[in-house]
Amino acid sequence: MSAPDTVPYGIPLEREHPFDPPAAVMALHRGAEMRRMRYHPNGELGWLVTSHRLARKVLADTRFSSRLGSPIQAPVPMPGFEAYADFEGDFPVTPGMFIEMDPPDHTRLRRKLTGVFTVKRMKQLEPRIAQHVDDRLDALAAGPRPADLVREFAVPVPSMMICELLGVPYERRERFEADTAAIFTLDAGAEAKGEAVNRLYAFLGELAAAKRETPTDDVLSDLAADPDLADEEVAGLAVLLLVAGHETTAKMLALGALALLEHRDQWDLLRERPELTAGAVEELLRYLSIIHTGLIRQVKADFEFEGHRLKAREYVTVSVQTANRDEAHFTEPDELDVTGDGRGHLTFGHGVHQCLGQQLARMEMRIAFSRLVARFPGLRPAVPLDEVPLVTGQNFYGVAELPVTW
Repeated sequence: MSAPDTVPYGIPLEREHPFDPPAAVMALHRGAEMRRMRYHPNGELGWLVTSHRLARKVLADTRFSSRLGSPIQAPVPMPGFEAYADFEGDFPVTPGMFIEMDPPDHTRLRRKLTGVFTVKRMKQLEPRIAQHVDDRLDALAAGPRPADLVREFAVPVPSMMICELLGVPYERRERFEADTAAIFTLDAGAEAKGEAVNRLYAFLGELAAAKRETPTDDVLSDLAADPDLADEEVAGLAVLLLVAGHETTAKMLALGALALLEHRDQWDLLRERPELTAGAVEELLRYLSIIHTGLIRQVKADFEFEGHRLKAREYVTVSVQTANRDEAHFTEPDELDVTGDGRGHLTFGHGVHQCLGQQLARMEMRIAFSRLVARFPGLRPAVPLDEVPLVTGQNFYGVAELPVTW
């Protein structure tokens, strides 16, 4: 079976509309659910998967590895990483980063955290999340207008919560927020990214060592006391939780709020029928798809897949944004409908690498959106939609600022 035309190096990231995937990416999806794509500046060939059906298959198939052979994080131009274009062999995995591992290494480390993110444990955290949200809304109400909903609400809520859960002093957030931004900025360069990672490891390694001597009631203390974990693994697990625990949810809170404000009928529905909020969170996760550079896997050994001959070490990128807009799986996928059923989206991934913190993220979004709509029913953007600055140059898509008034 021959594949359609090969996608040139660099999948499109610039959007014609803030809430929709790039038209060029959607066109690729409608042309074929799997096709050849060029990876790295040297023109190395791999694959792009765009349909919901095949995305689930790839993410659940153990013949595809999360253990990548190169530090390049996405099939998009990343200045400063050209030296790795011809890299051969296995690039070292960062200690503790189980999202870059396959079983059994992945299983061993992930199990250390499964008890933290159970539905029962999240329910126990609900009052604290609600308090954080209410505190931020109080500050928003008392502050000047217009206000930046990103800085005043979307970023602090998940950041405060993950700091409390981990045991990281929130007042030291500037130290990790800047490094997180550098890690996810596509054109930051290999050196800057490496330095940011090293600073985070040092910061959390020092904190873990202190908690080993004087434990407190938090996840980092538990990890630091685990005799099965090396110091570097403790630091790595903490880095992963801290970085992922605030960046992605912050992006979703800001972009989700903007989408609801621009779809006023949906905002009003949530105000009138707050019981719709849990479903609305799933619909927003599907509709917005902040993971716009895709999820990457690598072929372990030659095999036949959906009529295509895949070769060992070839990369496969799963396009989450097109899978979540797949008309073969979702009814009216290009419409935002908080009364619909957005379940089945792949924003949290699928298979053994499905997002460990998804229940925390869901709860934070559910509480944040329900209280925001109730507290500020007349909230509105303070600038036109085309003046809201977008974040397209990072691994996660979002808005940089969201001026609002009421």
